[in-house]
Amino acid sequence: MPAITLPDGSVRQFDAPVTGTTVAAAIGPGLARAALAMKVDGKLVDLAWEIAADASVVFVTRKDPEALELIRHDAAHVLAEAVQELFPGTQVTIGPSIENGFYYDFARDVPFTPEDFSAIESKMREIVGRASPFVRQVMDRDEAIHFFQEKGEKYKAQLIQDLPRSEPISLYTQGEWVDLCRGPHLRTTADVGSAFKLMKVAGAYWRGDHRNAMLSRVYGTAWRDQKELDAHLHQLEEAERRDHRRIGKDMGLFHIQEEAVGSVFWHPKGWKLYRTAEDYMRRRLDAAGYQEVRTPQLLDHDLWVRSGHWENYRDNMFFAEVADDKKTLAVKPMNCPCHVLIFRQGLRSYRELPLRMAEFGACHRYEPSGALHGIMRVRSFVQDDAHIFCSEDQIAPETVAFVALLSSIYRDFGFESFHVKLADRPEKRVGSDAVWDQAEGALREACATAGVDYTLNPGEGAFYGPKLEFVLRDAIGRDWQCGTLQVDFNTPGRLDAEYVGEDGARHTPVMLHRAILGSFERFLGILIENYAGRFPLWLAPEKVVVATIVSDADEYARDAVAAFQAAGLTAKADLSNQKINAKVREHSLAHVPVIAVVGRKEAENGTVALRRLGSQAQEIVPLAEAVARLAREATPPDLRVSTGTTIAA
Repeated sequence: MPAITLPDGSVRQFDAPVTGTTVAAAIGPGLARAALAMKVDGKLVDLAWEIAADASVVFVTRKDPEALELIRHDAAHVLAEAVQELFPGTQVTIGPSIENGFYYDFARDVPFTPEDFSAIESKMREIVGRASPFVRQVMDRDEAIHFFQEKGEKYKAQLIQDLPRSEPISLYTQGEWVDLCRGPHLRTTADVGSAFKLMKVAGAYWRGDHRNAMLSRVYGTAWRDQKELDAHLHQLEEAERRDHRRIGKDMGLFHIQEEAVGSVFWHPKGWKLYRTAEDYMRRRLDAAGYQEVRTPQLLDHDLWVRSGHWENYRDNMFFAEVADDKKTLAVKPMNCPCHVLIFRQGLRSYRELPLRMAEFGACHRYEPSGALHGIMRVRSFVQDDAHIFCSEDQIAPETVAFVALLSSIYRDFGFESFHVKLADRPEKRVGSDAVWDQAEGALREACATAGVDYTLNPGEGAFYGPKLEFVLRDAIGRDWQCGTLQVDFNTPGRLDAEYVGEDGARHTPVMLHRAILGSFERFLGILIENYAGRFPLWLAPEKVVVATIVSDADEYARDAVAAFQAAGLTAKADLSNQKINAKVREHSLAHVPVIAVVGRKEAENGTVALRRLGSQAQEIVPLAEAVARLAREATPPDLRVSTGTTIAA
């Protein structure tokens, strides 16, 4: 007689084991129609799952986040059935849901192409229309292997052979089509709906091993309804239009080439942008009481052994062998051990804490070539890194100060809000559980003191401590994790860092690892895409072009450029023989924020016609007024009046 406890606290009693379908119908016809799956004592299962004992049940409807993952999972099954109906002899392998969609890997002699998508999508819609129930069955291991071998599905048979002996083998049938799957699933194929689209194809090695067969991977996206799908497709179009690699080329900011894989060649305009951001950050850190340092690139691998990186991070590091010294040197992937070595120079006192040590540190980390992406994912980068050495009771006030600083900086760069994730202990880590309990407790307490709401990101902490992840949302709704604050009770002790406390005894400091931008390269890529290259004037590497209509205005144009430059604005003249429309088009494609057009009339009146990037309108203003106005606008935000920002949960 299972007793079913519902989210509102009410209890439904049943005389025998019962399915979710029966429970939903007992509650009411509305829920019976809306329920797609359920969570039994927190575990997501099919509605057909039998509940034999007392349990807490939460029903999943289409509006719930869990429903979207189920829709995508089931869409992968529908895709696989459609492919095998259209292309007999194709073998199915694996097909999971992923962020924003799903994929399925197929084994066939001829890889799929986008030209196949129309027929496949039509067949998928036909399968959805059949409303075939998803039916689960558990099969004996050997019987399941034989079943798939008889069907010619050698990959499915291999998957079963490699599963732990203790794991039950479950199959799901939709109509006459069957697949190996743990589940759960929606009620029928109709619940997938019609808001899906196949997106691209790619090659993928079986089980990610280049020694295995190459499979044909078909990617798709699936959503609750057409409105969500349309919004996603629009976001993808916007993302392509804003691609930092294309805009970076149009603006002449940077390039990347094979001679330095994963490293950025900054061009003059790009380096101007970089330096503007760096100079701004340096002023903000100076004002916040940080002491800037500089540490070596190559360090004896023994340091990384003692810090824990050798055991936990070695696969991401580069090394150099020094034959004369018979030593292995590591190219630093991060700055933290170096900062501990500076802290250890001389006997520190509690009166020096908190000690805020900052470095724009050049770091190198190995990233697989396939993971590299423009300046967003590189091997060589610079962090706006800092470490705060403090006592345990200073963690909370330092967190409050850090969040305030980070909030102000994000707002200055144009990001009005962010949300926060708390990442706790990973499986691979250093330190005892007691130390991790202490660190995680301190971080949660600091969040409460700082008024920071967060969601949990389980198991994603650094190997030495838990962390807060600060996630920005850009102009087209994409999330970017940039800033971090990590509480480290482990590294200082491993590297023998100490200070003399008020009691005269030696103590180990707590180390707060923190970054705001993260990687300069990645953050600038985010900025390029957020603004689509149309930077606010203070960030724009090239601020004003004075373009002449006629050659009679050349001398006046030179005088105007000199006036802009005298006010600290980056300006140049375009005195070419092109027509003014061609000049405007050329400089607009290069994302110059302001074009000051001058002709005979402007030269006679001492005016300029200001034209802003993205606007057809022109404004005629006196040159002196234009210079003063643009100079004010180009002043970095920290040199104006500072403002706050919003923290969103």
